[in-house]
Amino acid sequence: MQVSGTLTELLRSDCATVVLTGAGISAESGVPTFRGKDGLWNKFDPRELATFSAFMRNPKLVWEWYLFRRELISKVEPNPGHFTLAEMGEHLSQLHIVTQNVDNLHQRAGSTNVIELHGNIERNKCVECNAPMAEFEIDPDNLPTCQCGGRIRPDVVWFGEMLPEAAIETAQQEAAACKLFFSVGTSAEVYPAADLPMIAKKNGAYLVEVNPHATPLTPYADEVFAAPSGEAMPLIWHAVREQSS
Repeated sequence: MQVSGTLTELLRSDCATVVLTGAGISAESGVPTFRGKDGLWNKFDPRELATFSAFMRNPKLVWEWYLFRRELISKVEPNPGHFTLAEMGEHLSQLHIVTQNVDNLHQRAGSTNVIELHGNIERNKCVECNAPMAEFEIDPDNLPTCQCGGRIRPDVVWFGEMLPEAAIETAQQEAAACKLFFSVGTSAEVYPAADLPMIAKKNGAYLVEVNPHATPLTPYADEVFAAPSGEAMPLIWHAVREQSS
């Protein structure tokens, strides 16, 4: 893999940069994906586990599954892709990470400027007043309630729900204003997140795709790294640091 001079110069210039991450970067850490032959959705029916109606119908079942997922995620660690993005964030003053993942791995790697489009599986909130709830032990057989009386649910976006308005609006604004956009480990098929790279491209940004497999975005990318993020992102950042030394 070769890193172009254009890309290294853009990163060295500390231009406005947006990185969109998807399930691929988490899969490199061992987080099960929801698509593909090994995806969790092949083992469970999402209509029974990841919708508001399913939760209201059987909160115990939904919470058991989400506690199972929390346990799985607690055993994995951020990978070199996550750590490289965190290091980039320490040196680039205008870097925004927009993630479709709910696993908190970017934050655990040290990234601070993270826009979460689909929520965070480690957080809870009230179904009635939407108030964030402090972390506490969840007992599926004795579920806690909010002060307003509402049930407590995982703070993630379920099927049929809108993305958090502030998160998607901020992501769209940053995409439109950036000079450099990375699409990392995402299929570029899940909207509205899949619109972000093209918003950036239409506004003149240099578009970089990092993905082992071709996606609908590939033909539009200015530079493509057909590799996992854990290989490509350290390579890219190393090229930048070499030129800066």
